[in-house]
Amino acid sequence: MEFYKYQGTGNDFVMIDNRSGEWNDLSIKNIQKLCDRRFGIGADGLIKINAKEGVDFEVDYYNSDGSKSFCGNGARCSVAFAHFLSIFKDNKTVFTAIDGLHEAEINQDIVKLKMGDVNDINIDGTDSVLDTGSPHYVKYVEDISNFNVFAEGNSIRNSENYKEKGINVNFVENISDDEIFVRTYERGVEDETFSCGTGVTASALTFLQKSNLTSIKVKTLGGDLKVYAEKNGNSFREIWLEGPAKQVFKGNVELL
Repeated sequence: MEFYKYQGTGNDFVMIDNRSGEWNDLSIKNIQKLCDRRFGIGADGLIKINAKEGVDFEVDYYNSDGSKSFCGNGARCSVAFAHFLSIFKDNKTVFTAIDGLHEAEINQDIVKLKMGDVNDINIDGTDSVLDTGSPHYVKYVEDISNFNVFAEGNSIRNSENYKEKGINVNFVENISDDEIFVRTYERGVEDETFSCGTGVTASALTFLQKSNLTSIKVKTLGGDLKVYAEKNGNSFREIWLEGPAKQVFKGNVELL
């Protein structure tokens, strides 16, 4: 199987051109093995680019444990991969994913992805819960560089309210008037990742909810992103996630 490796601010993915349908039956076991960092290629997730009538392509995303979800950085990397494959010629595209239709723009290595509208931000104690294509828990902390993201994230993800369906857990520090630092424990990966696009978006919206800004810079362990959004009361529309998406290497792997 020919594959490509992409990363978006350190969130890394095995990418497969599946427009022919050759890998429709790729097993969960094989997905887990391909994503394994010691016994496989190594990635936070695997993405199949499928042919889809009415749009340029479909993003078929799997977490490293084989579960399906939507991934913001994975979608941005998918746009870069689809552009590399000449699936769309100019700098704009429309594709579908598990959460519906998305628009995107690409300018060299920078991909700007339109996210779905967010109609509500719920409160859990002093923290926030919202869905940006995947469910997210957002908690503001201090001294985030030394914060135990794995232990605290794992505890919240497996707590009574969230253990059944799982939730991604974001820890956020406000580092200036227009910038936050986000670290994320991701369900499906069951560990901290270098970046999480939907988590960055969720965290940014909780910040924008309390300000008059229409955009916010976001620092992650893997690099810098930017989120734009239009606020209407407690809801948001015209949400865009922008940042780098780069091809790392390509190769061939034999599935055993």
